[in-house]
Amino acid sequence: MKRDLYVGLLSGTSVDGVDCALVDFTSAFPTVLAHRSEPISNPLRTAILAASHPGGDDLHQVATLDQQIGKAFAKAVLALLAEAKVNARDIIAIGSHGQTVRHYPSGTDPYTVQIGDPNQIAELTGITTVADFRRRDMAAGGQGAPLAPALHVASFRDKQERRGVLNLGGIANITLIPATHDPADNLGFDTGPSNTLLDAWFRKHKNGDFDKDGHWARQGTVDRELLESMLSEPYLSLSPPKSTGPELFNLQWLQGHMRNRQIPAENVQATLLEFTCRTASDAIQSLPGGSPDRLLVCGGGVHNGALLGRLQELLAPTPIQSTQEYGIPPDWVEAVAFAWLARQSVQGLAGNLPSVTGARHSSVLGAIYPGRLN
Repeated sequence: MKRDLYVGLLSGTSVDGVDCALVDFTSAFPTVLAHRSEPISNPLRTAILAASHPGGDDLHQVATLDQQIGKAFAKAVLALLAEAKVNARDIIAIGSHGQTVRHYPSGTDPYTVQIGDPNQIAELTGITTVADFRRRDMAAGGQGAPLAPALHVASFRDKQERRGVLNLGGIANITLIPATHDPADNLGFDTGPSNTLLDAWFRKHKNGDFDKDGHWARQGTVDRELLESMLSEPYLSLSPPKSTGPELFNLQWLQGHMRNRQIPAENVQATLLEFTCRTASDAIQSLPGGSPDRLLVCGGGVHNGALLGRLQELLAPTPIQSTQEYGIPPDWVEAVAFAWLARQSVQGLAGNLPSVTGARHSSVLGAIYPGRLN
């Protein structure tokens, strides 16, 4: 029997690498057969981050990055398949999220921009590529995000308990999965920043890309004035559906809340960690019915012991477990989600959850770029 193989691709808001997962959907539950994180070169990363903030609007710059990222994504797929000893002809499709450089889900003409030319991916790999998942949901009146909750619901629902899935990526998002099978009961939204501010502040003051295990944050103390100022951010009090990104939560935003106060850098890091935990825990406790019976966590923040420990304190007695214990490694849940979304698109099935994104109806997401004919 031919296996139901797909590849999921994305680069998150931290822009630290291209995450690539080979996923087998032959059985009822997705199985990650192989995974790889392809580093993004420092010059390319710097250019992406520059294009991701207001002011970085040069059309030539963004169009050039679109090509470069598409080639980087294709390289990641080919390296993954070589490691897994899987032929490209055996892959039904690649689901490529791309690299978000702008996300404005509100206003008269809301929009979202992901670059990483899928034509390049399809051409260089020879594999059918599905991309541009978010804009169809937006066209139907949705936020275009978050999209991973659809996979969370499909993979982690339990008939006996209310579950939550907290993704601690660059931005944190929560999915509520009631035991009921009524799609309207599912809920999900972005709670605020997770790693994006922590990483940005760390890079500004230290050598390296992230605060391993929250070691630097543990050396500081929470600055209550800064914390309360950040917690007053209007986004946090909005009702879902809602989504956000580094367009809002960036170092300029942080500096505004610091109000020219001279705060020790390690104290700012400790305060950012507390802010991440408070915004996530407040959002979770405000869910209909309160905290879920069990919280599954995924994303890079899973490896931050200081962050997880503080979340456990704030959410006690709710048990917190890695998605690893439920079948999907925490670092690869989002890549699996875009493999799953590609499969939905190829099969003509809906990929969004209107109860999460706010869309008027379910839609088949993404555009399909056929692989090479030979």
